[in-house]
Amino acid sequence: MDYAERERTVPEAITSDPLWRVEAYRLALFVADLGWHDVTKLMSDRRTLSLAGQMYRALGSIGSNIGEGYSRGTGRDRARFYEYALGSARESRDWYYKGRHILGESVVAHRLNLLTQIARLLLVMIPDQRGRYIREERADYGVQNSEKTV
Repeated sequence: MDYAERERTVPEAITSDPLWRVEAYRLALFVADLGWHDVTKLMSDRRTLSLAGQMYRALGSIGSNIGEGYSRGTGRDRARFYEYALGSARESRDWYYKGRHILGESVVAHRLNLLTQIARLLLVMIPDQRGRYIREERADYGVQNSEKTV
């Protein structure tokens, strides 16, 4: 299943929400769907059984935290949840790398690229949210600069 094909199968209850416009969220749902099949494969080998559970929790956490952050009222709160999502994206990359012997190099490379893309988007979203609501607006105090010679 490719990204465009999969997007057509997402229920309207999800796609009609303004959150759907957030690319990082859409990619997070996609990689979690792919992860379902990857985790199933990892669970077939006893050596990667616990890795599979950790990976699936981390993958699911990315989109969940983006969704929760998106719903927060302040930039600071949104940024905090986006940071959690970033941590989960990086954790997921780590688990994928560790599962590469079972999943195969091409599958892992694809998932690492998706997760890196999500991380890059979040790295733009986080400071954007922090900056928008934390920095004070520039105030014009009406002071004129006058040069005096003493």
